[in-house]
Amino acid sequence: MNAKHRKTLAAIFARPTSASISFADIESLIKTLGGSISEREGSRVKIELNGEQWRCHRPHPGKEAKRYQVEEARELLMRAGVMP
Repeated sequence: MNAKHRKTLAAIFARPTSASISFADIESLIKTLGGSISEREGSRVKIELNGEQWRCHRPHPGKEAKRYQVEEARELLMRAGVMP
């Protein structure tokens, strides 16, 4: 995991929840941790990590993840046993 991934992980777990994390950075972190991203219909994606799943929509037209998406990503990481 490089410095950018560590920074993204810390930002996901930061309180209060940030709304300025790029969704692409979250996807990159998941891939680095051994997870997979499956494209679905439209902007839908299925993210899997250590047997845990998260289904969501990529944000559009902006690129930043919404607060609720950051919280859902945090929950996925905690269920998968990943902590900063």
